[in-house]
Amino acid sequence: MKVIIKPIVTEKMTMLTEKLNRYGFIVNPAANKLQIKSAVEEMYNVTVTEVNTVNYDGKKKSRYTKSGLISGKTSAFKKAIVTLKGEDTIDFYSNI
Repeated sequence: MKVIIKPIVTEKMTMLTEKLNRYGFIVNPAANKLQIKSAVEEMYNVTVTEVNTVNYDGKKKSRYTKSGLISGKTSAFKKAIVTLKGEDTIDFYSNI
């Protein structure tokens, strides 16, 4: 099971990273906090002190077009916010 799907790189997460040394990831909805912690430590070679998770439900969306009403739903996902120990950092742009 792949635990980490992708990192979250937004303005809000960047501010959180700079102030509190916390990083966000989209993770597998079946993963628990211990699996997320070990996956981050293994992938980025850092020490994780705390893991917080949030489950997001998909939202219903609709829009009007020439052909009528189109209804749909956004995907549900799980987000993990990981706090690192001391001076540990993660560079998301080094693998590009």
